[in-house]
Amino acid sequence: MDYPIDLSGVCLETQRLILRPWRQADLDDLYSYASVEGVGEMAGWPHHQSREESQKILDSFIAEKNVFALVLKETDHVIGSLGLHPSWAAQDDRYKHLKSKEIGYVLSKEYWGKGLMPEAVKAAISHCFFTCGVDMLTCGHFEENVQSKRVIEKCGFSFAQKNNYNVEQLQTHLSCLEYILMRPEAGR
Repeated sequence: MDYPIDLSGVCLETQRLILRPWRQADLDDLYSYASVEGVGEMAGWPHHQSREESQKILDSFIAEKNVFALVLKETDHVIGSLGLHPSWAAQDDRYKHLKSKEIGYVLSKEYWGKGLMPEAVKAAISHCFFTCGVDMLTCGHFEENVQSKRVIEKCGFSFAQKNNYNVEQLQTHLSCLEYILMRPEAGR
């Protein structure tokens, strides 16, 4: 079952990052990374073509209260996002009795390969399991997105299944590998 989580009052801190709610003042940072070709496409959406497009996304992040801004402490700039979304597992007979969320994320291309996303995902995992009481988390990546695969594996997720999706925003079909991570007590 999808388990509602409101991130509007939540702030998490890691060694190099602050995960916090989005603010209107974050527009320039969002546009800066979301307008770079290849960033959004790895997550299933086309890179932003205008600040107005980024503004609509920012407004949805703020309204939906389910996506963190990833702030690099060193610069105090937003360099990505991490969202807690409804999971495919909520519709799967094997898992629908469990409280679940799907973790989705995107990071500025400038910061790929520096270990920042596993750091953010691990903080979100801890928050979901030990503060919110979520039973399981899911995460996925498009087959060719090896960077996300490495993040998922570093964070302890186990492969669950492969699905094909019609990715409307990119006007294509892509294979997605989907993973599960159970809260330690949930498996007992």
